[in-house]
Amino acid sequence: MLISHKEQKFVFHFGEMGSRWGINRTVGQIYALLVVNKKPLYADQIAEALSISRGNVSMGIKELQAWRLVHVQHKPGDRKDYYSALDSVWEMARAIFEERRKREIEPTLSILRDLLLDETHDADGDQERYAEQRMTEILELLEMVTQWSVDLQKVKPDSLRTLMKMGAGVTKMLKK
Repeated sequence: MLISHKEQKFVFHFGEMGSRWGINRTVGQIYALLVVNKKPLYADQIAEALSISRGNVSMGIKELQAWRLVHVQHKPGDRKDYYSALDSVWEMARAIFEERRKREIEPTLSILRDLLLDETHDADGDQERYAEQRMTEILELLEMVTQWSVDLQKVKPDSLRTLMKMGAGVTKMLKK
């Protein structure tokens, strides 16, 4: 399967960015390839387009399925699995934000809560109170951001787009 130069640049850049966002470079490339393809692709097509092994494709697809970012489809009379990305970029963003919240923010919230509930005390009480205050501030911030993201997950894409445009205007006002 051949992809255009433009598509290839996008796919490879997305893979590089993915590695900075905490996902495997190959997984990022697989997802980008699915995003820009009009028709669902099967594993051998993905492997050929990206010059990677079929095994890498299988592992990448499993990772994308765990993130709920791909659909599996079947065609009558064809035993192959065909994969496609979510149709809406808004749904993609929602799935990514939700999974990152579960994998990154929730464990941090849990640890902070446990640490702040811990009644043991070390020798330097002043330092410990300072550390607890800072942890409390971080916990409060993360809880607010988490609640905000949960609330945003419920907003329809058109309303979210409007809200984001309003946010840009509010930011400009606040800078004055």
